[in-house]
Order: sequence, then C-alpha cells, then structure tokens
Amino acid sequence: MPPEPSTVEPPERRRTGRQKKPRSVRARRLRKVFLIGFLCLSIITVGSYAKALTYPGNATFADRSVGWLRDNGANDIVNTIENWYYTNNAPSAAAPPPEAIPKALPTAVPNGATLPVLTTKTTSGKSLPNEGRWVPGPLDLRGKPALYTSFIQPDKTHPSVIAGVALIRQSASSAHLVAGTRQPDTNTWPGNAAIPANDVSHLLATFNSGFKAKDISGGFYLNGQYSRDLIDGQASAVITTDGRIRIGAWNQDVWMTPGVTAVRQNLHLIVANGHPEPGLTNNADGTWGSAKNQLQYTWRSGLGIDSNGNLIYVAGGGLTLETLAKTLAQAGAIQGMELDIHYGQVNFSSWKSEGTTAVPTQLLPDMPNSADRYLNPDQRDFFYLTLK
Repeated sequence: MPPEPSTVEPPERRRTGRQKKPRSVRARRLRKVFLIGFLCLSIITVGSYAKALTYPGNATFADRSVGWLRDNGANDIVNTIENWYYTNNAPSAAAPPPEAIPKALPTAVPNGATLPVLTTKTTSGKSLPNEGRWVPGPLDLRGKPALYTSFIQPDKTHPSVIAGVALIRQSASSAHLVAGTRQPDTNTWPGNAAIPANDVSHLLATFNSGFKAKDISGGFYLNGQYSRDLIDGQASAVITTDGRIRIGAWNQDVWMTPGVTAVRQNLHLIVANGHPEPGLTNNADGTWGSAKNQLQYTWRSGLGIDSNGNLIYVAGGGLTLETLAKTLAQAGAIQGMELDIHYGQVNFSSWKSEGTTAVPTQLLPDMPNSADRYLNPDQRDFFYLTLK
C-alpha cells in the first residue's frame, strides 16, 4: 500500500507563533492610522475655529482669529509678532492727518468748573486747533455739564499721535459693568452682554474694559458673582452702590465692602499719587503684561480718578504704556490703570439724549469700532455710565 500523506508541515511552513504581516501591509495600516488621526485633528481644529468665528457677541474677524490662535497654543507666537510689529512701527513725526483731529468747536465752560489744564506745546511749539480746550457734553438735571472732552498731542517725539481725554463728573452719573458673552468667562451673567434697553435714553458714556481674563492674574466680580478671585495689589476699578467708580490697588486703596457691586481688575496701577509709576518702560516680571508689551506703539486706553472724584478716561493710537500713564497724570488722575489695548479693543463714546433714545459721538474720529458698539451683545465686558 502506498504510504499515507504526512500531516506534519515542512519545517519552513511550521507556525512558531503569530505570523508577521508583510512590511507593505504594515506600512499601509500605519499610513491609514496616521491619515485617520490627521483627519480627526483637522476636523477638531476646523470645528474649533468655526466655533470661534460664529460664537455669539460682537467681535471682528481679526479679533476672533487672533483670539483662537492664542487659545490654541500660539500665544507666545502672537506676542512675538505683535511686539515686533508695533515696536518697530513707530508713529510718524509729521503732523496728524486732518481727519484724525476732533472737529468739535469749543464751547464756553461754565464758571466754577474745576478742570485740569492740559499742556499742548509740541516740538514745533504750535498747538492744533482746539487742542487742550475742554468741550462740555450732556447736561445733568441741574443744567451743568456731566461730561467734558478734549484732546492733546502727548508724545513730543511723535506729533502725529493724538490722545483723547474725557472727564466725567461722578456726582452726575452712575456707573455700570457688563459681562460679555466670552469675557470674563462663558458662565451665565446678568443681562445679555449689551446695554439694557431701559438705560439707552439716559446714556452718558460707554467705554471698553480691560485685558482678556487669560492674559491677567486679576479677577472679576459682579453683583455677588465671581469669575476668579480678586488679587491683592492688582489695579481695580470698583463700582459701589452710589454708582461711583473708585480706582486703586486691591486691599491697599480699595477693598470689598457691603456697598461694592462690581470689581474689574487689570494688571497694576500705572499712575499713583498723581505720578506715573516707576518701571513702566522695563515692565519687570511682567507687571504690566507680557514682555516688551509696554513698548508697543498701539491703541491704548486708561481709566483714572482725580482729586475731586471725577472719572478720567484717556485713549489714543500709537501710545506706549509710559505715554498713556503721562497722559492720565496730565489729565489730573491721581490713581490710574491701563484698560484694553490694540486696534478694535479701544472704544469710548459720549451720548446725547434725543427723546426716547440717545446719539453717540466717539472721543476721537478715527477710534476703532462703531460708536454704538455696546447697544448689541459684545464678547468683551465693558462699562457704561448713565445720567442720574
């Protein structure tokens, strides 16, 4: 009989464990895994960016895009680019263009008004038309101006720079802080991130708040609700039940009391006891933001209080931190803090009542954003003042 077929595999076919896949198969699988991972990351990234572009609240495309980059690991890169651009693009040494100069004709200031004298002398020795002259704004119930505005050239090296100045009598006004849809955070806050409709007819002024919460260590408090803890020593704008704003270092000049309704912190004071704080040009330890931020020639805004209790707001394009502080001090501020910076983040409007509504006028004609910005929900927190 013929021998039965052997059931034993030849040595070269005998299995000694899991057989290895050919290299080409493993490579194709690896590429597929990487492709799937890349597609997932792309979908997540595109989805995240799309959400940033469509998130509720007023914000420009540029602000949304830069904000998304900062929130997704590119904060240091954005800071480096901004420092390079703004520091190396100093304002012109020529006179400012005509369209940048406020056109309002000076109006007689009432007798007895206590207003600071604004220095207007530049390198050329010539002042701009109406520079340094206070223009009375809306009247209070007693017929006295509740607000005055003016402008100066604060930088003798760069005469093209104009800073707008507003002085608000706090005895005639009430201050309010409003949380935005994204700042200080996305939690639920009172209102809808806009000026309440009932307050529009007696608006006096609207203006921007400070840096984004992620860019500062300080906190935010509004009507019993905290976003983050309030930090000792931080520059703080404090609103009390009488509608006044007080400016100072937290737990040194101002502190929590039963009468406090809102606190907005932003970096450290830039003016104290009537003088710019030392070290503004060095910004040691990032006291006033990221390194070299203080040297940028950019749009900046600041808020202060004078010896008579008046509120002082200043803003302008092409300002360094030092120039901003000097402008606040020149305008009479004894305590002052920086608010927000950069194009699109600086906004101040005074408002004139007309029947059941009010009409806004920007502090400077080339000030970014629309004059009525805060009538609609905004992504950033902001302040507004109403007539008492």
